[in-house]
Amino acid sequence: MKLWSQFFIPTLKESPADADITSHKLLVRAGLVRKLAGGLYTYLPLGLRVMRKITQICREEIERGGGIELEMPHLHPVENWQHGPRWPAAREIMFRADSAGDGKRPSREPEFVLGPTHEEVITPLVKAEITSYRDLPKNFYQIATKFRNEIRPRYGLMRAREFVMMDAYSFDVDDPHAIVSYQRMKAAYEAFFRRIGAHAIAVEADTGVMGGSFSHEFMVPAEVGDDDVIYCEASGYAANREKATSALVPKDLADAAPVGATELFPTPGIVTIAALEAAPYSVPADQQFKTLVFMGDGKPFVVILRGGDELEEAKLGSLGFTLFRPATPEEIEPVMGARPGSLGAVRGTIKNAGALAGVFADYAIRLIGNGVTGANQDGHHLRNVNVARDLAVTKFGDFRRVRPGEPCPLSGQPLQVRRGIEVGHIFKLGTKYSEKYGAAYTDDQKQSHPMVMGCYGIGIGRTMQAVIEQSHDADGIVWPWAIAPYQVLVCVLDPQLPEAMELATRLAAAAEAAGADVLVDDRAERPGVKFKDADLIGIPLRVTIGGKGLKEGIIELKARTSKDVRKVPLAEAETQLAAAVHSCRGVA
Repeated sequence: MKLWSQFFIPTLKESPADADITSHKLLVRAGLVRKLAGGLYTYLPLGLRVMRKITQICREEIERGGGIELEMPHLHPVENWQHGPRWPAAREIMFRADSAGDGKRPSREPEFVLGPTHEEVITPLVKAEITSYRDLPKNFYQIATKFRNEIRPRYGLMRAREFVMMDAYSFDVDDPHAIVSYQRMKAAYEAFFRRIGAHAIAVEADTGVMGGSFSHEFMVPAEVGDDDVIYCEASGYAANREKATSALVPKDLADAAPVGATELFPTPGIVTIAALEAAPYSVPADQQFKTLVFMGDGKPFVVILRGGDELEEAKLGSLGFTLFRPATPEEIEPVMGARPGSLGAVRGTIKNAGALAGVFADYAIRLIGNGVTGANQDGHHLRNVNVARDLAVTKFGDFRRVRPGEPCPLSGQPLQVRRGIEVGHIFKLGTKYSEKYGAAYTDDQKQSHPMVMGCYGIGIGRTMQAVIEQSHDADGIVWPWAIAPYQVLVCVLDPQLPEAMELATRLAAAAEAAGADVLVDDRAERPGVKFKDADLIGIPLRVTIGGKGLKEGIIELKARTSKDVRKVPLAEAETQLAAAVHSCRGVA
């Protein structure tokens, strides 16, 4: 039992000016966190209690899934990262440290960096400690502070520079065993989110800078989410925006036959899809070929889409470039022969085709069959361009952004979209890191093989805020039982009455014996203030003891999720409170 008067819960009536979303406002108003600087927060006592409960449930489920806990340094020698596969892509989001502390090394690499994740630490460790197949599989995890150099931190704990994360790393002898480890962790995640009362959906996701063969994000649906979830209720298909596909292009689609020879026509000043749609040209967007030029590892490459489609840039990661970006007009013209707005990929029209790393076309351009594209001559386009006959395509792939209403790849039913907050991510990494660091094992035939890895992360602070975003009302937070900072609030309206405090102590003991954490509000405040604070901080069960009720021989029992107040005779108070606690805990 904790007395409110001896604790620290600095609630606020007004929301902070820099809080844009409800969960951020409630984090601050309910006295869970306080901001130090952009992306940096102090966890106040209530917030720390929630974090510890989430952490413990996470620990239990990860260990049930085979995890072994350790703790690695936050400060990493930069050489560990330079020897790994993602230093060029990750270096800009990392905080750097100079051990000399003299500020004289701005143009050189730092000696140390602060870790956003720990693949570059755990893999060399496992290399040094595990050499035989008899010692595999292994899955190591930690729950620790991470650092990310967010340029624009916002939304409280959603996008912070310093955050608490569970990160785990599995090591297996081969792909089939690695998939077993991956599925065990996926099940552990599902159990974790179920236990903490969060509705989280596992969606197919892009592997991004982490690499690997496949991954899943765990998303909490919320209007303020940082990503779109594309899903189909009929089939259960779900993927984030970067990974989503559809059945827009039938698998048995035959290439369209040419309708005539390509024809050059002038289009002075026409440099956009929309301008070519307008009179006098009147070419629908989905009959135009959109030609984009990128730089991949220093070499230009071309991507072709339908004119009405958007590029999903993350999908270009499948092409194998370590780093890629849109090419500048100055880089495009010497290769293509024209400026953006008049570009195309018809054979024989590219000025320096040999300089290209490839021409990559989205599958959906096959729906055009014959269309219009730039002629690689400023102010000119070509019509009657046939996909199979005319376009110099190196490889087809899925590069477009899926739109709601397109057919689901599993059921054919229309896809839907909703926003979601990413709270966890799991990756099947393969041998990307183990090969780089030489993490290998010897099999029973004395043959050496790279270990097959997986990695797994859950944002603990982000999960806490996502639960608030998902579970609140106009009055404040509505905590799920398992992670509420306290589960029962005994609200004493007349704390100056010895009999009221004596009863509060007895009821608190009964609730604790039934398995609840109890906070007693013994402040000398008006009832309205106490009730507003109780709703704001969101404790699941509230017991009210007042002088008037004592005279009538009753207490009041109210659930945070209900407007009903139950009057309970004093003689039954302890028994009924214990029964209510058991009901909330799911104990028969």
